[in-house]
Amino acid sequence: MNDAGADPRLSFGNAVDAYDEVRPGYPQAMFDDLFGLLPEHPHVLEVGSGTGKATRDLLSRGAIVHAVEISPAMAAKLRENLPSSDLRVTVGDFEVVPVPERNVDAVFSATAYHWIASQAQVDRPAEWLGPGGVVAIVELIQVDSADDLGFFAAAQPVYARYGQGHTGPPAPKRGAVDPPIRQALGRDERFTDVELRCYDWNQSYSAAAYRKLMLSYSVTQMMEPEPRQGLLDDMEAFIKERFHDRVTRPLVVTLTTASRRG
Repeated sequence: MNDAGADPRLSFGNAVDAYDEVRPGYPQAMFDDLFGLLPEHPHVLEVGSGTGKATRDLLSRGAIVHAVEISPAMAAKLRENLPSSDLRVTVGDFEVVPVPERNVDAVFSATAYHWIASQAQVDRPAEWLGPGGVVAIVELIQVDSADDLGFFAAAQPVYARYGQGHTGPPAPKRGAVDPPIRQALGRDERFTDVELRCYDWNQSYSAAAYRKLMLSYSVTQMMEPEPRQGLLDDMEAFIKERFHDRVTRPLVVTLTTASRRG
C-alpha cells in the first residue's frame, strides 16, 4: 500500500503531476451561471481545490479565493500554478478546519465534495456563509452513453482482472443525472432556492493519456504497486489495440446551488 495511509484523499498527493496534466477543467458556461449568482469580486471558500483546475477560473473572473486542500503536495502545486495575492491556501480537512472568516459569498467545490461526510456537507457551509450566500457544488459524472462506442463495457474484464471491476448502480443516462447534494440541500431548512444545472462535457484520451487519468484516481493509487502497474499496462495496450488509441468518456458536469437563508 502507498504512504497515504488509510485516508484515500491523501493518495492524490502521490500523483500530483499526472492529476495536473490530465484532469479536465470545467465549462465556461458553468462559471457564467455561477458568477451570475454572486456579487462582483466575491469572497469564495473553495473546498478540495487540488492543483487549481477550477481555482484558475474563479480567480480569472475576479474572485478572492480561500482554498482548503487536505493534501500538502496538491496544495504546493496549487500555489506553484497560481501565484496570486487573491489566493490564500490552507492545508487541512474542510470538515474540521477552523472558521476564521464568516459571511463568505460562496462555498464552492469541484469534483471533491463527495469526500466530505454527508452531515458536514450541509453543516459546514451553513457556518461559513452569510445570509444569501451561495453553496455551489460541482460534480463530474460519467454517464451511460453511446458516445463511448462501447469502451467501458468492453474494458470491464481488464478492470476485473485486477479486482477493479465496476460495482454499485449503473451509470445514469444524461437526462437522469441527480447528484445527492441536491437532495441534501433541499431537505435542509437552512438553505433555499436549490437549483441543478447540467452541462455535457465529454473528454477524449489517447491510450497514454487515459493511463495517466487512471493513475490520478485514488482507487488506482491505493492499489499495491505490482497489480497497479499491470492494470495500467493492460489498459493502455487494450485501448491501442481495440479502440485505435482513442477513447471517449461521456461526462456531464453538474452545478448544484443553494442560498443560505437569512
